[in-house]
Amino acid sequence: MIRAIIIDDEFNAVKNLKWEIESFCSDIEICDTFTNPLEAISGINYLKPDCVFLDIEMPEMDGFQLLERLTFRDFDLIITSAYDNYAIKAFKEHAVDYLLKPIDSEDLLKAVNRVRQNQEGNTLGNQLKNIIKSYIPEKKFARLAMPVLGKTIFVDFKDIIYCKSEGSYTEIHFNEDSMELLSKKLKEIEAQTDDSFFRVHNSYLVNLHYVKEYVKNDGPYLVLSNGVSIPVSRAKKNELLQILNS
Repeated sequence: MIRAIIIDDEFNAVKNLKWEIESFCSDIEICDTFTNPLEAISGINYLKPDCVFLDIEMPEMDGFQLLERLTFRDFDLIITSAYDNYAIKAFKEHAVDYLLKPIDSEDLLKAVNRVRQNQEGNTLGNQLKNIIKSYIPEKKFARLAMPVLGKTIFVDFKDIIYCKSEGSYTEIHFNEDSMELLSKKLKEIEAQTDDSFFRVHNSYLVNLHYVKEYVKNDGPYLVLSNGVSIPVSRAKKNELLQILNS
């Protein structure tokens, strides 16, 4: 089942859309509905739905302002509106469809079908990752071997905040605000680390235990516990959010 939430300040609009979905989309479960945007924010962050049907023009805050305040965004977004002038902004928010009110049942089915395809793709992707993971031996050590000045220093992963690529070298940044420069490429460092680390960008490997904030504007980027901002590539964004919200 695909778990969905409906958000619209008009009670009748919520009631009509709920009826349409229950009548024509048997694999969609409406886990909650909201007419208050502030309550909807808490509902989405708590329930973590697969899909959200979101109205744009609402009192207190509009739909786009609501999206900006969410901490959970790993869902398929379907915009519902009586106006067509929000379409461009809707697709910038990665909406899978834009339904004009009154909502036509055929348009609804097309939108839901896109959600189905996305959900099936995510499921297959996760299955494939698990299969691949089962054939990859787990890393044995919780320490990083660092050759420095003719000797090898072994550093606990928990003491590393992030690593930054500098061509054929890598900067290792520690939680006591110190740094070491290693004559190894970042991919070599990544191969030694455990599941606490994630390659958020081609040039950055981050210890997720030190992530303080995820900021989606102007980037997106992460703010670490030491105040450093780390860019997140768009290719890594969705996978990173799944890990952070799990």
